[in-house]
Amino acid sequence: MSLHAIQTTVRQQVDEALSGLIHALPGHAPELKAAMLYALTVGGKRMRPLLVHLTGNMLDLPRTDQLTISMAIECVHAYSLVHDDLPAMDDDDLRRGQPTCHIKFNEATAILAGDALQTLAFSILAEQPLSRYGDKKRATLIASLAKASGYLGMCGGQAIDLASTGHTITLDQLKQLHRLKTGALLTACVDMACKASEAITPDSHRLLCEFAELIGLAFQVQDDILDLTASTETLGKPNGSDVALGKNTFPSLLGLEPSRQELAKLHQQALQALDALPYNTDYLVAFTDLMVNRDH
Repeated sequence: MSLHAIQTTVRQQVDEALSGLIHALPGHAPELKAAMLYALTVGGKRMRPLLVHLTGNMLDLPRTDQLTISMAIECVHAYSLVHDDLPAMDDDDLRRGQPTCHIKFNEATAILAGDALQTLAFSILAEQPLSRYGDKKRATLIASLAKASGYLGMCGGQAIDLASTGHTITLDQLKQLHRLKTGALLTACVDMACKASEAITPDSHRLLCEFAELIGLAFQVQDDILDLTASTETLGKPNGSDVALGKNTFPSLLGLEPSRQELAKLHQQALQALDALPYNTDYLVAFTDLMVNRDH
């Protein structure tokens, strides 16, 4: 099966499961419920669930575990985008070619939708079906996602991003920013699949997390390049928005061509981490190529 076909199947399964969860919620706050559903289902390539699925398949992880982990991660990802778009953060009006949540609804509803999606992620890990071994690992999975989401992950990275906007930072500082803001949740996709696996060795777990951290950085470098080179229609949001906000990006720090060279280096390092694994990593190689060669 092609990677595109797998991605389509994963997207359909995750979308159906998440939509079902939202629709099953009581109707006492209909606008909040609608905003949560909007944030989860308006566009999105489901790259993080795809990474969970590809890693899980490689490790013979049961499908129930893959789906539960994917749903939780996607809730956290959706909440982070809702809050990232708020006027107090990046103040974006478009996301995936559609009005951002606070534009579609209102700012207060968007804040609450983000809050509710974040807590829903942990409810999913605590309550949704897992295999017998996965059930024993619920606390470990919750801890992994909490770390990736909070001060040691996305929130910490966003704080660095906001504090450094309008100020020049070093390349090491920029990489640290994105290891937390972007890379931590991608690494959690792999880390949680590994922690739910009965057979993986510590060395393979380490290599897979190293791979995920590298593609997280590569993803951000390509994102920064596309912000300069792709059209608003292709991106689904205004091009050049990072530059307009005074944000630190790889091209603003290194230049466009050196950023492409950095992307190629990260790509190669990620492939080297996969080469050292005692598994068939063909699908993860294809996923890596997709991440670094995407056009939006």
